[in-house]
Amino acid sequence: MTSDFSRIMTLLRKERKISQKKAAEDLGVSQGLLSHYEKGKRECGLDFLVRAADYYGVSCDYLLGRSPEPGGQTISFEDIPEDDPNQRDRVTPGSVMIAFNKKLINNSMSVFFSLLTRCRSQTVIKESSGYLMLAVYKVFRHLYSASPKNDQNFFSVDKDLSQSGADAAMSLCDARLKAAVNGNAIPPEDAVDEFDETELEVNTQTLAEQFPKLYSSMVNLIKNSEGRIKKICDE
Repeated sequence: MTSDFSRIMTLLRKERKISQKKAAEDLGVSQGLLSHYEKGKRECGLDFLVRAADYYGVSCDYLLGRSPEPGGQTISFEDIPEDDPNQRDRVTPGSVMIAFNKKLINNSMSVFFSLLTRCRSQTVIKESSGYLMLAVYKVFRHLYSASPKNDQNFFSVDKDLSQSGADAAMSLCDARLKAAVNGNAIPPEDAVDEFDETELEVNTQTLAEQFPKLYSSMVNLIKNSEGRIKKICDE
């Protein structure tokens, strides 16, 4: 059984605000056994996997972490909606991967900035946006530098300093953002406070309900990103 199973089982129960005792009763197992499943201390059988999938209304593939979609779908290029219908790409065989990733990122950014509007902290907005802009700057500069014909005078920061400088600036954005979302203001910045926490409450259900056309892009971006992280951690 994958390690994702225990995480997703716990996540689904808590998202639906079901007590562990109630879930155990409904699933026909003891609370102790369900606790072991949720903590990854025991592996369940196929019959329980199917029962749990039916109980939470998701697919077995989703419970096992094989698909980021509750229904177990595998997303394709055609499945991803255009965030901006006026910016449709003309897809050729050699550009499918670019178009796919562009739509995935664009749609995810639409979800991200929509959530960001609910946050009344200027620091969070500024540092989140700054972090993303710096990431784009780093990648663009790599691509720009790929051709020796491109004049480096296009940039005001020296090539040898740009990447490390961008990393440092991103780290500072990250630190200020972390402080702000934890309610710690760094003068003269502000912090997230005096607002209803439910405004930023996010789970699989709320994402699917609030962003029905963009939800798939967001969860697939998360899955792809965590796949890269896990690969590093496992090495």
